[in-house]
Amino acid sequence: MKGNAKVLVVKKDKIIIGTLRLTTKKPWAIDTTYFTRVNQPLYLVDMAVKPDLQRTGIGRYMLQEVNSFARKWPAQALRLDAYNAAAGAGEFYRKCGYEERGHVNYKGTPLIYFELML
Repeated sequence: MKGNAKVLVVKKDKIIIGTLRLTTKKPWAIDTTYFTRVNQPLYLVDMAVKPDLQRTGIGRYMLQEVNSFARKWPAQALRLDAYNAAAGAGEFYRKCGYEERGHVNYKGTPLIYFELML
């Protein structure tokens, strides 16, 4: 696949209800020393689900689509960071099969690093 980023958009009745971006470029807040050594990681960034539709399966659906897409990229791992706070999505990623790789504090923001090996 050409390019270094792909965007997934989920619509319902022509309204965007979910989106995320996959990129080969490491996000600024990620320290790769916490992750498994692989040649081709992808980073999941900018994931969002319309607030009134959260907890309805849309996020899980998007991650399933991304997992399938990433295998075809080809990539060896999906990586991301999530806020380590009450409003964070750490538990969601755990339930979706992502493994915790570390806890960091980046410029005052507590983060959890997650990884899914493909």
